Amino acid sequence: MALKILLVDDHAIVRQGVKQLLLDLGVADTVSEAESGADALSQADRADWDVVLLDISLPDMNGIEVLKRLRRKAPRLPVLMFSMYREDQFAVRALKAGAAGYLSKTANTAQMTSAVQQVAAGRRYVSPKMAEALADYISLDSDQLPHEKLSDREYQTLCMLGSGKRLTDIAKTLSLSVKTISVYRSRLLEKMELENNAQLTYYVMNHHLVNDEMER
Repeated sequence: MALKILLVDDHAIVRQGVKQLLLDLGVADTVSEAESGADALSQADRADWDVVLLDISLPDMNGIEVLKRLRRKAPRLPVLMFSMYREDQFAVRALKAGAAGYLSKTANTAQMTSAVQQVAAGRRYVSPKMAEALADYISLDSDQLPHEKLSDREYQTLCMLGSGKRLTDIAKTLSLSVKTISVYRSRLLEKMELENNAQLTYYVMNHHLVNDEMER
């Protein structure tokens, strides 16, 4: 049965490519596009969707926050996170927030088809990499690692700082003010008991929280 999908991504070329792929494969008969979190929340109220395909990096709010709001609006609506961030960076956070699965933008056609159909059928989609990330998370001691104490925005700021981005770059990427990003930086340094960017970068690299595929 073809599905009715809401695709949320701020890159028009990504939306067009994924939409055409889903339609051509017969996975969906309707794919509506949303370019922001606010647009996604508005469209969620106007129709009954089988699946929401949701990016993490959006111009107005973090995708995890959009996920949480969608869950409050429509608890039974399956939301499949769709991002360039590695599974071990955001998958656990997404699942804890109520996502039905987490799909990397590096996935092939078969993986995308399987993921969308599985969550539409009411099941969870767990890729091999996500399964490994979950296993690592479960196997940890009950004490949280320092970066797991951070909010989603703080964690996103941590990863970007660790990848060498400047405050101005991060502010532009997240559509926030430099002052706000500076506050996030101060908070995450305090929570993680770090003193400066050098210690922050060492921590991020030591825990493999970034790679060459970090989003914009």
